[in-house]
Amino acid sequence: MDKTDVPQTPQDLFLILAAVADEGIRVQTIAPKFSGRFNKGVDYVGNVEAFRREFEADVLAVQTAIRVFGLPPDLKLSVHSGSDKYSIYAAIRETIVKHGVGLHLKTAGTTWLEELAGLAAAGGDGLALAKEICVTALGRLDELCTPYATVIDIRRSNLPTTAMVNGWTSAQFVAALRHDTHSPAYNPDLRQMLHVGYKVAAELGDQYLVLLRQRADVVGVMVSANVARHLKAVFAG
Repeated sequence: MDKTDVPQTPQDLFLILAAVADEGIRVQTIAPKFSGRFNKGVDYVGNVEAFRREFEADVLAVQTAIRVFGLPPDLKLSVHSGSDKYSIYAAIRETIVKHGVGLHLKTAGTTWLEELAGLAAAGGDGLALAKEICVTALGRLDELCTPYATVIDIRRSNLPTTAMVNGWTSAQFVAALRHDTHSPAYNPDLRQMLHVGYKVAAELGDQYLVLLRQRADVVGVMVSANVARHLKAVFAG
């Protein structure tokens, strides 16, 4: 999904859906472009009212395409890279309630970040592994960031040094990573870097997965709280 500042028009979306119908594709979700920035794991950057107008226009385009082309009635918009975009959730919620439609919101990336924060919060070998992942990601910054260049805005000067990370307590690591804009320790640049740094954890294989299971009492609470926070913001307000 190309997150440029040029949104996809509802007319373009309608034509795309016409082509989908012609091909007989049983599509369930479609992710149009919206204006503004949808950077990984951090809040939306852009004009919220412009997004609201674009989102509602796209909802109407999808609903019209369902009626005209006989597309699946549960076809819904997908807000790709939509995790942690709290400033636009009210606009999304009001629109889907108004028109009685569903929504696909992609949040998988923040689950990984909450796992990492949970390991750090658990202390001991959990904190040690979280630091190892972070330090490794810092050393492989170009490799990890290049594939995601259009959906991250990282100020490298704001990233911690290896020495800083190695000196962090559990509380300091969690405060820097977790998306709490009221905390002076929150570091959105670190958060974006670690969001695209999942490859480091994946390369650890069982070492990472076993520790997640061993620290499930802490990690599970943080992951569940993050999912609940998104569900409440989008669907309950």
